[in-house]
Amino acid sequence: MKIAIFCSANQSIDPDFFSFTQELGTWIATHGHALVFGGANLGLMECVAKAVFEAGGQTIGIVPSLLLEGEAVSEYTQVVIPCDNLSDRKDIMLAQCDVVIALPGGIGTLDEIFTIAASATIGYHCKHVILYNMKGFWGSLVALLDDLSAKGMVRGRWQDYIGVANNLEEITEALSLDKASSQT
Repeated sequence: MKIAIFCSANQSIDPDFFSFTQELGTWIATHGHALVFGGANLGLMECVAKAVFEAGGQTIGIVPSLLLEGEAVSEYTQVVIPCDNLSDRKDIMLAQCDVVIALPGGIGTLDEIFTIAASATIGYHCKHVILYNMKGFWGSLVALLDDLSAKGMVRGRWQDYIGVANNLEEITEALSLDKASSQT
């Protein structure tokens, strides 16, 4: 399975997020999955790439031209797929992956989550986003989604497109369910 990771490129965040991300990256590699990520050598992006790489897994970086020009590409990227901009990066990451896991992140991560979820709601694909709810990070987003749903602003159930996992065991379970549903 190719797992896309959307996440923060910031260094000055909760150190526990790096520990959880390293654990996830090691899990990805040791379970024979490949990592698809934004290719940057910053923040949680670098952390997950390093963990996957060091555990013997494959890393695929979808790298916008500004990162290439600025030499901000992770040294742990084995396959570099260049792209023009962030919109292209999202499109290529979606095409390259089987499922998305969103780690803590900011505006860019939110954009990525909702681009994938919105395109799934209208039938462009059947891929899911799993919010890795490290230390309750995504709690306010989940509350917002519930509120939007209660107000009739979400067509169907948002949980059909976006899952929530509070730990690695729940991610494992969600990926198993996602894999089983894609085989039927």
